[in-house]
Formats: sequence, structure tokens, C-alpha cells
Amino acid sequence: MVKGWEWDDTLFLGSASYYQRGRLPYAPGLPDVLAENLMLDGRGRLIDVGCGPGTLALSLSHLFGDVVGVDPDSGMIAEARRRADEAGALGRTRWIRARAEELPAGLGTFTVATFGQSFHWMDRDAVASTVKGMLRTGGAFVHIADVKTETPSVDGLPHPVVPYSAVTSLTRQYLGPVRRAGRGLLLHGTPGDEAAVLTRAGFTGPQRHVVPGGQVWERTREDVAAWVFSLSSSAPHLFGGRRDAFEADLDRLLRDASPSGRFSERLPSTEVFVWRKPR
Repeated sequence: MVKGWEWDDTLFLGSASYYQRGRLPYAPGLPDVLAENLMLDGRGRLIDVGCGPGTLALSLSHLFGDVVGVDPDSGMIAEARRRADEAGALGRTRWIRARAEELPAGLGTFTVATFGQSFHWMDRDAVASTVKGMLRTGGAFVHIADVKTETPSVDGLPHPVVPYSAVTSLTRQYLGPVRRAGRGLLLHGTPGDEAAVLTRAGFTGPQRHVVPGGQVWERTREDVAAWVFSLSSSAPHLFGGRRDAFEADLDRLLRDASPSGRFSERLPSTEVFVWRKPR
């Protein structure tokens, strides 16, 4: 678990409706990379743990016969179901409100378990052990995240870049300098070294794949505001009665940065680590 912090159900309270609009997508080649390297043929079972509004699970649903998304936030599960309905995918997807620590929850055996930038919120040793038991022999535990070590080029962008540093500074003026997380504070950040956790759990690997980013992505002022409210560290409820004032200050900041109301940036590359349950 995160040192000095305990999970509570307000971690992403109110963020679900902003998540899909505010977050940058994974690099567009991700489904193809997973299909090729996991030899997916449309018949296996996927469990996406910490599924949020179904971002990853829905993008991969055509590669499996059955998809289960699990998330502890009721708003995220409702949004995932809504999006699955819009995509015509309700028949092959299920959305379960539960913490990862409550698995296996009678959900059966899976071919692949994905964790899209969610594993760090969990009791990782316990969840890794449980998920290993839920995977068939040879099944894959797949950890997916943006590549954090690259700096995407700003050359040739059609609009100003998003002023992330200024937005973060403004947010801290309202919420304080220490990262918020639910009812608590992340004094020590979130943990890393997933490799040690998964090795302890008995997985083999990993195989690392990088899906190239760099594609130009355009954003509006409203998209950037959605990004702020999609974050656990600046979820809407954290602003309390100061939310209207914050939104007004944020709008002024973004108008100054781009009078047209449009921004551009390049998508980050996506990093995939595939761990296997030994045969």
C-alpha cells in the first residue's frame, strides 16, 4: 500500500464524468501490440482491474470473448456501463464495483489481467497473489502506463501547449502543496518497483513493449479543466465551496495562455510490461 496513506472511497469522487475527456489516450497502437504479443484471437477473458470509466477495457473488448471491468468507484462503473452501451459492447462486458482487494469475487478464470495506471493504489502484494490465482496457466498480468522518461517535442504544434506547470501551481494555491488523495495526503507519493512485487508473487518476466506516441492531440479549455477534475489529487469534491472561484481562475489562466481556447500536445508513448503465470 501507499506509505502513510489509507484508501477511502472519495479517492476519485466526482471525477468519472471528466475522466474520458480530460485524460490523454494511450498510444493508438496499443490494442495491436497486445493482440500480437499475447496472441489474442477474440475468445479469451479479460479482467481490467481499476478500470475507471472503461478506457482500457473498451478499447480491448474486441480482442476477447468476455470482458470484466472492476473499480471501487460507483461513478466510474456507471460511466463505464454508459460508454459500453454507446459502443454496443454491453453484451460482452460486465462492470463490477469492488476493490481489487475484494477479488476473486467469484469472477472465474481469465486469460489476461490488465492494470492501466491503477496498480499503485492497491495492496500490491495481496492483489498480485490473488490475480495470479485467477489467471489460467500461462496467462498474462499486463501493467500499462505512459512512458515517464520521454519529453514529447513541441515543434510544429498548431496551437500553444497546455500550461501544465501553471495549472498545477494554481491548483496548489487552492488545495495546498502536498498531494491530496481522498481524505488523506500523499506525503511520500505512490510506490514503484512493480517488478519486485510481481516477482515475489511468482510471475515470470517481464517482456517490455513500447507503443510509440508523438501523435498531435488538440485540447480545448474545457478539456484541460476536465483533466484537472479527473485527477485524484484535484477531484471536484476537494475544492468544497471554493470550486467556482477555482474554475474562474483556471479559465482566466487558460484564456491568457491561448486566446483561441485551443491547445496542442503530443501523445506520450505507452509502456507495456507483460508478466506470465508459469506453466
